[in-house]
Amino acid sequence: MAEEVKLFRTWSSRFALRIVWALKIKGVEYETIFEDLSDKSPSLLQYNPAHKKVPVLVHNGKPIAESYVILEYIDETWKETPLLPEDPYERAMARFWAKFGDDKVLTSIMWGVFIKEGKEQEEAMVEAMKNLWLLEEELRGKKFFGGERIGFVDLALGWLANLISILEDVAGLKIVDEDKFPLLSAWMKDFADSPIIKDNWPPRDKMIAKFQALRDAKLAAAASSSK
Repeated sequence: MAEEVKLFRTWSSRFALRIVWALKIKGVEYETIFEDLSDKSPSLLQYNPAHKKVPVLVHNGKPIAESYVILEYIDETWKETPLLPEDPYERAMARFWAKFGDDKVLTSIMWGVFIKEGKEQEEAMVEAMKNLWLLEEELRGKKFFGGERIGFVDLALGWLANLISILEDVAGLKIVDEDKFPLLSAWMKDFADSPIIKDNWPPRDKMIAKFQALRDAKLAAAASSSK
């Protein structure tokens, strides 16, 4: 009996992209269901009643939600081309850096630098630089965070390789400077140029329009609240 694998996602979700990449790396065939989060389908609400968000992976009728939970499920279910290392300590560290990416790096850049202006943006940039420097240090002696090939942490931080340049273009500033972060810059290029990765990026023009609208709305709201 053929396996049934479905992925509920949106066209732009960086969290869902992790799952797309993982399934492609593993060679798993799947069906994509694109969701409109302003009008969520009954299936999405059924499969993820707790959070009502994407991504959701449905494997033979069984739903799994939350991107890191899904990544580990994929790695344990389809064991070819492992995403997580075998060593328990290295596995723990991979989970740590993945969480650091969301909790610190993404937060400081997206909700700090990107949607701020002036002094607030300068202060947020200091925090973002500290977080990026820790990633730079973690890459010493390695091509990818996973070593010589893409692994769990690379998929977790993969949004950096595409979204950073979009945020930089929209906000008119430089976040990841090649002189300051040579290893991170090289990783971003190597990751983005990998065939499985580059073939699945969302359309850049649509991403720029989306994040321009997001930044404009956040800045307008901040200006209105300060009056």
